[in-house]
Amino acid sequence: MSPATTATLTARAVLLDMDGTLVNSDAVVERCWRRWAAEQGLDGDSVIKVVHGRQGHATMAVLLPERPMEQNLADNRRMLEWETADVDGVVPIPGAPAFMASLADLPHALVTSADRGLSTARMTAAGLPMPAVRVTAESVGASKPDPEGFLKGAAELGFAPADCVVFEDSEVGIAAGRAAGMRVVGVGPRAAAHAPDVHVRDLERIRVEALTDGTLRLHVTA
Repeated sequence: MSPATTATLTARAVLLDMDGTLVNSDAVVERCWRRWAAEQGLDGDSVIKVVHGRQGHATMAVLLPERPMEQNLADNRRMLEWETADVDGVVPIPGAPAFMASLADLPHALVTSADRGLSTARMTAAGLPMPAVRVTAESVGASKPDPEGFLKGAAELGFAPADCVVFEDSEVGIAAGRAAGMRVVGVGPRAAAHAPDVHVRDLERIRVEALTDGTLRLHVTA
């Protein structure tokens, strides 16, 4: 079944992925991962197909399953250094500035596979405000598609998983949101094929309404 493109969702809190959802960092991601792929003798196009949504070391474990995790963790540290230093071409997803402004005084959190340094660099480069609650790579023991990050975000905000709506762009992120027992709005072209509850082209398609009882109404239009 195709995801809905017009819907109204009611929630108590919103959990937001960063890359591909709020921030378009595809150019940086591609540059850095192609550089790493060349070092490993891997095909860059094949690598790019699996990198989105996971922490770097988890992606490396998928691509090089026989390699010791210590090497993946060491390469992950290098990758984070490369990505944090490179913000050329990092821009907000269309509609993200207005969407974030509409959430300013409402319960929301960033839940990203990036670490604190990288998430700060990219949100700053895109001109977006950092949510007061932020769950990053340092906060979890398992990368998406594990639901840990989203569950921690909900707990920090003080809401049950069923009361939260996730915004995600990647296959593993959508899977993590579903595993957390949350409804998922898929954002952008990558998301459509992975059965989010609702799919939007970008964040210009979302309007947030704060109700008097403290709930949020998310209006999604095609």
